[in-house]
Amino acid sequence: MNLKSSIFLIVLIFLTLSLNAQSLRLKIENESNNPISNASVSSANKVIGTTNKSGEVSILIAEIKNQTVTITASEYEPLSYVFSNLNEKNIITIVLNSENKLQEVVVTAGRKQENIATVPSSITIMSQKEIQVQSSINSNLSSILGNVIPGLGTTTNKATNSGQTLRGRQVLVLIDGIPQSTPLMNGARDIRVVDANAIERIEVIKGATSIYGNGSGGGIINYITKKSPMVDSFSGITTVGTTFNPLHSKETFGYRVSQFFNGRKDRFSYVIGGAFDYTALQRDADGKPLGQTDGLSNSSQSNAFVKLGYDIDEHTNFNVVYNFYNSTQNAKYISQAGVYGQTPTIGVRGTEPGKNAGTPFNHNFMFTFSKNNLFNTTQLDISAYLNSFQSMNRYVASATAWYGPGQTMINSNKNGTRINLNTPFKIGSVSSEITYGIDVLNDVTFQDLVDGRVYIPKMDMLNIAPYAQLKVDVLENLIFKGGVRYENATVRVDDYNTIASGPGNQGSIFVEGGKIPYNATMFNAGLRFNKYEIFNPFVSFSQAFAINELGRILRSAEESTIASLQTDPIITNNYEAGFSSKFYNFNITAAYYISTSKLGANLVEVDGRLVAQREPEKIKGYEITLDYRFSDKLNLGGSYSYVEGEAEFDDGSTVYLNGSRIAPPKATGYINYKPTSDWNLQLSWVNTGCRNRFEPNANGRYNNSEGPISTVNLINFAGSYAFNKNWSLNLGVENLLNNSYYTTLSQYRAVNADYVMGSGMTTSLNLRYKF
Repeated sequence: MNLKSSIFLIVLIFLTLSLNAQSLRLKIENESNNPISNASVSSANKVIGTTNKSGEVSILIAEIKNQTVTITASEYEPLSYVFSNLNEKNIITIVLNSENKLQEVVVTAGRKQENIATVPSSITIMSQKEIQVQSSINSNLSSILGNVIPGLGTTTNKATNSGQTLRGRQVLVLIDGIPQSTPLMNGARDIRVVDANAIERIEVIKGATSIYGNGSGGGIINYITKKSPMVDSFSGITTVGTTFNPLHSKETFGYRVSQFFNGRKDRFSYVIGGAFDYTALQRDADGKPLGQTDGLSNSSQSNAFVKLGYDIDEHTNFNVVYNFYNSTQNAKYISQAGVYGQTPTIGVRGTEPGKNAGTPFNHNFMFTFSKNNLFNTTQLDISAYLNSFQSMNRYVASATAWYGPGQTMINSNKNGTRINLNTPFKIGSVSSEITYGIDVLNDVTFQDLVDGRVYIPKMDMLNIAPYAQLKVDVLENLIFKGGVRYENATVRVDDYNTIASGPGNQGSIFVEGGKIPYNATMFNAGLRFNKYEIFNPFVSFSQAFAINELGRILRSAEESTIASLQTDPIITNNYEAGFSSKFYNFNITAAYYISTSKLGANLVEVDGRLVAQREPEKIKGYEITLDYRFSDKLNLGGSYSYVEGEAEFDDGSTVYLNGSRIAPPKATGYINYKPTSDWNLQLSWVNTGCRNRFEPNANGRYNNSEGPISTVNLINFAGSYAFNKNWSLNLGVENLLNNSYYTTLSQYRAVNADYVMGSGMTTSLNLRYKF
């Protein structure tokens, strides 16, 4: 061999080694270890590879953005995969399955994409597939979440989510990070704020966390809306359906229609759609119309959704999102009050006075700008958003809080900006990253009566909160996450008069307004060891900040100045230990937590009014989930969650927190069977256990929200059949055995008007067309 040939060979070997070092080899397969061909691998909206017949593909490292790829294949849920090591020499095997729960990636916990196995928190993710299955049974998001999420109270079959706390504390609801909750005055209408068909997935972060600001003492529910496709295409989904009571069908026929389009052309992408859902009369197991107090009978909900995106270049893009939601009840029946513990409140023909109760409007608008190569490797995300929300409470002929009849409405207008940056770096050979930024939020909330009387004065809050979160691989597979957030908030309240409780302005008090400053530093720290799938443990401490129920404090003022009122915020401390475990086809997660706060917000009845109890609180509980996949055709699973809480008085005595805060034990179970690729059948079970913590008062009745709760068992069914790749039929049956029961809320509320039975058997039939 001559010199030129030798040099050429050396150069060729060098180039070959260099190219190999700059690429990764992936193998995509299903749970039966069969290769998946023609699966697309994309990153940053660009296809960077397609698998061959062996399910393998080689991709260039330079084309992988943010260490993340998305894998899509026919008949499989898309999967986002985050690489922990881009220098891997061996073939990386990634498994897809038709029931993929998207457990690889979560964005809510750290405000960036990260592998769920690296987060020291309890997290539940509902995939789009799971949402579709549950929504075929009941399209109410309160029911969908209550039937699935451990630690979250079950639904009450009402337009409100009163009592549906997460781990006994307030939950912060978001749409793509935009706050929907109204913590200054909790109207309990924040879970039903978007249609299920507009949602890509739902991320639930459990335990106190202040990473998105005010009001997350129990955790966060973030609705992640639908995404546009990664490559040039045009597609859509059309759904039409009906719901009815098959045993007592008179006046129970409702209907549903939904249409969504999504597509991409070059750098422009979009998702456009809407849905309308009408719920007709609801009947109990015996066919009696349900009581109408905040009910869902004869209610309609509509949703319009638009998401537009544009890629300026491979590193920079922006999105504009608008979401409108409306849900109101045009009742054809009114409540005939029963007797608590004896006879139920039922619906009788009549017209409800006042305006239609519900959510007249909920507008969300957001603009986001992202650049992933700021300062070389720094990711920049800027979001500006607006939220305008109104909830209308039902008309009451008389009230203890004000004189005469009336109907209140909560108005909330939020606008905010979030600047978030993420910078990876190394400390010696240790991989690290820091996420940092600032949130600015202006929240104006007030509650008036429709006749113009002021029930709760306007609360104008400006909150500026800088934060930083550090992630360090302390040792191989031992991950530390810790951070700090400084809450600097001011609530301004003008002079006001409390509402009169009698004629001639009787009981009204003049209160001098002013500014209420809030300053608090929130900390969090956690460790997760993820070397072994069979045992992946974590421990964590986290805090949350809440100006909770300030409106109730203001409306119940007995002092003449704002400064005299006890308006201190609630700082929640969450201590938690848990683990996940995966071996063979068996998956287990478990967590134990203790949640404390020096101030509380338990609502207790005083002279006929609900007043926030400010004594220290301690809540503790645990959650367990498990599932086992026998084969590609059969899998089963379930969960169990338990929570208990007490308030402590100055003399050392304690009292249990009532039912509006603490849900009874909840157990769930399911069996999923796919006899063929065209069929999918699921039988699910939801059990709410008993809770009896209080004695009747001196008058022989239970105080508000202190009634005993008896066990409730419900069986639901969901089935689907795909005629072909375009057409499918979905059947859902709620309360399959037509069980006669009282909802948990109707039991613990201990109020005649709220003593309402649950729905009897309800069938949903939906035809879906995908193109």
